[in-house]
Amino acid sequence: MLKRKERNGSSGGDANRPALAALIVDDESDILELLELTLLRMGLEVDRAASVQEALRQLKANRYDLCLTDMRLPDGDGVEIVRHISAECPDTPVAVITAYGSMENAVAVLKAGAFDYLTKPVSLEQLRAVVKSALNLQPSKEAAPEGQALLGDSPAMRQVAAMIEKLARSQAPVYITGESGSGKELAARLIHQNGPRRSQPFVPVNCGAIPESLMESEFFGYKKGSFTGADQDREGFFQAANGGTLFLDEVADLPLAMQVKLLRAIQEKRVRKVGETKEEGVDVRVISATHQNLAECVDQGLFRQDLYYRLNVIGLRMPALREMREDIPLIARAILRRLAQQTGVAVPELTPEALSALEQYDFPGNVRELENILERALALCGETKIGADDLYLSPPAGVLSQTHEPGAKWPLQEYLDRVEKEAILEALDKTRYNKTAAAKLLGITFRALRYRLERLGIE
Repeated sequence: MLKRKERNGSSGGDANRPALAALIVDDESDILELLELTLLRMGLEVDRAASVQEALRQLKANRYDLCLTDMRLPDGDGVEIVRHISAECPDTPVAVITAYGSMENAVAVLKAGAFDYLTKPVSLEQLRAVVKSALNLQPSKEAAPEGQALLGDSPAMRQVAAMIEKLARSQAPVYITGESGSGKELAARLIHQNGPRRSQPFVPVNCGAIPESLMESEFFGYKKGSFTGADQDREGFFQAANGGTLFLDEVADLPLAMQVKLLRAIQEKRVRKVGETKEEGVDVRVISATHQNLAECVDQGLFRQDLYYRLNVIGLRMPALREMREDIPLIARAILRRLAQQTGVAVPELTPEALSALEQYDFPGNVRELENILERALALCGETKIGADDLYLSPPAGVLSQTHEPGAKWPLQEYLDRVEKEAILEALDKTRYNKTAAAKLLGITFRALRYRLERLGIE
């Protein structure tokens, strides 16, 4: 039976309550002294080990709330300890201390199951932050807000839910892939809400929506007077997310110059404001996402390989809606309840024909498109039921072209509208509903595309 020390009277609090215990593993006595003194001052009881085998013996004999281990040890490396803890003590978070600049080791231990890592020389500020995060790993008991929970019981959705639960217990960078509208930001929020950073900020950033000239100041902040219009100091996304999570959506849209600066900020955990001479430390977990194939972007020279490997420590793929058709009725009803509550109307019922039509539709825009379809149906439906005709589902690409018979060319405006709508839908389908990319494909401006979408009634 595993032992756990009792809290002694000198550490404060309830004398009968078990003390939080930590195991520190390092073969350098000065590092052990520093770690032990810091943890003792934080109210933890500490055991030491100077080798892999000694650490494994301690782990078999005692239960710990935290483990800090060096990467290089006389009889092995810290990955062995990480793997042992992941297999035998999955509730014990383990952080690894790596040599300065050895990012390959950091990625390796995170993939092996480490909670986080520290670089030498060890910063006491970062050490305390890691310890506090590790000891706050208990899952949140609060219910997720409406619209911020995973819905569905399909195999694909159950796999995603299990993966999110695992990722929430780690501090490793997560790379989320999936088509537009498949819920990548929702997954990132759930990872944050169920992890130790849940009480700290979650800052989402659409990398494709920031002008290149403003990127550095938006990400890292700026000093008053650093450029024209900088009339006061301002914090950036990293400072705003300090202690919490920074979600980089559409990360593939970052220009190469900004990728270099982002890589350094992630590796060093320090940023410098525009116009400032000193760097400041930041404690941020990075989650990134894109609908593009980032590996192909690397091959094409559009994305840095080193940043790709730094972001893609653990991958999470969000399934398309057509891959979990059995979940469509449940998701549709939940969306309708939320929309009806927001508009103050009674929740309409989806007829069997409507549900069947939804289940057979491919949803190139995924859940986001489903929500748009139901919002439109709720606004236009005058009854308490929504039928298949109320959904106005767009026909698959290519179907419209089959109706272009000679007699269908009049009235001329209706015919031209049909042709234009077909071309826009095909462009949206090819770009996975990325309107900026669709406008470029069509050879028109984004503003012109937006006008045509509104005029033709395309959601």
